[in-house]
Amino acid sequence: MMAEIIKFNSELENLHKVEYFAKKLKESYQLDESVFSNILISLTEAVNNAIIHGNCNDKNKSVTIRECKSEDGVQIQVEDEGVGFRPEAIPDPTLDENLEKIGGRGVMIMKHLADNVRFINNGSCVELTFHMVRMTSED
Repeated sequence: MMAEIIKFNSELENLHKVEYFAKKLKESYQLDESVFSNILISLTEAVNNAIIHGNCNDKNKSVTIRECKSEDGVQIQVEDEGVGFRPEAIPDPTLDENLEKIGGRGVMIMKHLADNVRFINNGSCVELTFHMVRMTSED
């Protein structure tokens, strides 16, 4: 069941909406700072990629963020209106020949911070999964 959806034009000025979205998740799920930080950074990378690479900075195209609660956490989908890409074709940013290149680290960061990253619709949608273990008073 979808809990939260936001949609906005592909303008970098709209990145502030990511923080608002993440803060709502923090409140809804009572996230600790480390999970919140991982979500905020990963989500910012995904939206940035959607605006710049997916929608090619076309202000007439939109980015949609969807949040869905799972049994042990939250899934967040970031979808653009672009043609997609092949994630396996992204050069490894940790290789010597790529260390000096600007860009190319967003997907690596998302994969490091999220518990699972999945690309859907030929890469025009990225799904980030974050598992959360709730502490109870009996713990």
